[in-house]
Amino acid sequence: MLLAVTTIYAQTRATITGTISDQFGGLPGATVSIEGTTLVTTTDVNGMYEFSVDEGTYIINASFVMYITDSKEISVKVGETVQLDFLLQTGFSIDQPISIGTRGKPLSSLNTSSPVDIITPQMLENAAGLELSTVLHYLVPSFHSTHQTIADGTDHIDPATLRGLGPDQVLVLINGKRRHSSSLLNVNGTVGRGSVGIDFNAIPLATIERIEILREGATSQYGSDAIAGVINIILKKQTEVIDIDNRVLINSEGDGFENYSSGNFGLKLGDNGFVNVTAEYRNRNATNRAGDYTGAVYSDDPIEDALLIEQNDFFNQTGYDGRQVMEIGNAETQNLALYFNGEFKMSPNATIYLHGGRNYREGKAKGFYRFPKDEDRVVLSLFPNGFSPEILTDIQDDAVIVGIKGIKNGFNIDFSHTIGNNRIDYTINNSNNASLGIASPRTFYSGGFLYHQNTTNLDISKPLDYFKGVNLAFGAELRVENYQIIAGEEASFIDGGATFTDANGEERPRIPGAQVFPGIQPENELNRFRSNSSGYIDIDANVTDRFLVRLGGRYESSNDFGSQAVYKIASRYSIQDNLSFRAAYSKGFRAPSLHQVYFQNISTQFINNNIVQVGTFNNESAVAREAFGIDRLSAETSRHFSAGLNGKLSSKITFGLDFYLINIKDRIVLSGRFSEGYEDILAPFNVGAAQFLTNAIDSRTAGADFSTFYKDQLGNGVLNVSLAGNFTKTEVVGPIKVSSSLIGQEEVLFNREEIARVEKAQPNFKINSSISYEWDKYKVQLGNTYFGEVTFLHPDDGDPANWVLNEFSGLIESRDQVFTPKIVTDASISYQANTNIIFTLGGNNILNVFPDRHTHEANTSDGSFVYSRRVQQFGISGSNFFAKLLLRL
Repeated sequence: MLLAVTTIYAQTRATITGTISDQFGGLPGATVSIEGTTLVTTTDVNGMYEFSVDEGTYIINASFVMYITDSKEISVKVGETVQLDFLLQTGFSIDQPISIGTRGKPLSSLNTSSPVDIITPQMLENAAGLELSTVLHYLVPSFHSTHQTIADGTDHIDPATLRGLGPDQVLVLINGKRRHSSSLLNVNGTVGRGSVGIDFNAIPLATIERIEILREGATSQYGSDAIAGVINIILKKQTEVIDIDNRVLINSEGDGFENYSSGNFGLKLGDNGFVNVTAEYRNRNATNRAGDYTGAVYSDDPIEDALLIEQNDFFNQTGYDGRQVMEIGNAETQNLALYFNGEFKMSPNATIYLHGGRNYREGKAKGFYRFPKDEDRVVLSLFPNGFSPEILTDIQDDAVIVGIKGIKNGFNIDFSHTIGNNRIDYTINNSNNASLGIASPRTFYSGGFLYHQNTTNLDISKPLDYFKGVNLAFGAELRVENYQIIAGEEASFIDGGATFTDANGEERPRIPGAQVFPGIQPENELNRFRSNSSGYIDIDANVTDRFLVRLGGRYESSNDFGSQAVYKIASRYSIQDNLSFRAAYSKGFRAPSLHQVYFQNISTQFINNNIVQVGTFNNESAVAREAFGIDRLSAETSRHFSAGLNGKLSSKITFGLDFYLINIKDRIVLSGRFSEGYEDILAPFNVGAAQFLTNAIDSRTAGADFSTFYKDQLGNGVLNVSLAGNFTKTEVVGPIKVSSSLIGQEEVLFNREEIARVEKAQPNFKINSSISYEWDKYKVQLGNTYFGEVTFLHPDDGDPANWVLNEFSGLIESRDQVFTPKIVTDASISYQANTNIIFTLGGNNILNVFPDRHTHEANTSDGSFVYSRRVQQFGISGSNFFAKLLLRL
């Protein structure tokens, strides 16, 4: 009976099938839809698709990112199977519809009012990096992110910036929904010191279809943080292909071995839904570019020290090569991620969607070596030759987004709820709490941090028949945040009272707490909440066929930092069909993060060759408010202006050129370290210095972005050439803002090193070029990235009287240094053996380029730091080479 019903049903239907291909063969994952219906599918590994339809006439649309969409009409009768093939032509990113920057119908970059970079599926597939932040660093000129070293948790969560601003001044969306930040506040001497960013590397590469980067202030559209711009990561929807990607990579120095494996597949849910699933594994061994140590080990007497080093065979028991005593380079990490993306159409006017995932990372980084001569921090009965402490991190990142979207009475409605959290826990290994003496453990749980975010959004839009078309959008957002500081075990922070006898025969106390990362104390443990509510309105008006005007406004209120009203005015004028002028002016803001408001901890920092216990006191503490007179944090506010041109010079060349100016008031920074004159205040906390977060500076950032793309048929293949760049300059303007209690100590609160970190720690320009040629079954690609200079300014060396002897030159010299521009070259070749197998060989930084070495010996920490850890252009790993096997089933 069932067989008979099935047969009758089949006989009343028709089948449309075909292949979507380009000149090299089938396109897996292309989208095929039937206009005017809800029927959508994706092509399989051979580029084939199939629809079962009623008798009739249909318009079939075939599309793929970076290809020109094609449409064909076809008529079918009952029982027929009709073949309809498409041969798509490659296109430009300027022609691709983009969803970011508007709440109306997606427009191409040529027709929108904002500059947007598109990272296409092809660019992601061809990229050599194994982590998202690395991939973007080499693809997007205005994006900067490098691995940090000797920076505690920042060794495992890379700070990432846009247009030379801070990690917390760029907003990240996943499928258009706000992404939560990490739980880590960067407190060491890296880019983004005092800020909180997004953990880009918690998002698996294999789950991403494409990325849109809005290079413009967009606070009025998307809320707090969107000062530098917005990055929208769009997840895969394909359902017909199984991708299995395996890669191995090793540095030319023989260390830093990495292996990567991922799988991505999709399943249809009936005729009207899908789910796409990704699993990804990454493992990275540590790299070490430390120099030979030249300092004291057992004694400050050079003769005695040399004798003891030889007697104890010191350098052969450190665990490092030669005379190294540190691990300076990429930390060891292991990463596992599971992600999903799905939709189900319940009716022609209602669709449920959900996406999210979990990422778990384990990291191991090393700290400064603790030498046996320093008995205040080394228990010699446990570590007679000192020790190299390890910071072990466990980082878990979770996100789930669920929503419903549809059409009601002509209004497009989208209601969603997002839950995201990030937790980092610290375990300290191969260390001691010197104050416990022989009773000290060697491994400690030192506590952790947790950040949780709940966001509910209601977005409503409606196209209106005014002028040449108007889109009205309005909505509301409720965001609840939670920040927790978790105490460590008692042994990690307790003062056990042990003492030692110094060289003068005096009894001295030992330093309490686990060396390298003292445990978080119970009195610093906290659990704080914040609620934010906001409403917005956006109007996109096509005043004429060539003139688009956009107006936007937003009001946001918080239960702790007050409220802000912001706005944006933008326009685009099509000078001709292939040439547009765009401009925008806006006011934006960034609320202080909960981490910045409430973070407090004691950390071990290396200052002028001395290890110092530094207390970070939050703005709610009596120390910050009463002893230093620090006010509560307030929101950063910004003013933006941008203007640009983009267009197509022919069917082969496109270009874009944009200028921008960003003025930010009351930027939140982590202060310098206050010690002298505050000894009595700090003594009860067992710290030698204090620091805190404060609205201390105003800044001005000006710059330009340019891009040009060329494609052409060359022989039997396709040639693609791109050149893009970013030039930026940030200046701290006006005086350093201090409380009345700190007048005269402006240079302590924010010294010249910190000013330079804002102004000059990121390259002042970056230019990316790429040449690729694809023919038959082969593809070759050559890329170059030209990094501008970065500068380190020593906090004391503005005055020549503070200059010190440079052992390299024998002269009294400044410790300031400018690190000159460098070019990094990547190359790869791919071979497609058949429909299912693509094999790639390639190299990153194939010419083995390194940043400039330190030119002043005093910056090397007795020889260990050959390269700067404070300012970096592209890391210090050197060249590496990889093999990639992609199975497409």
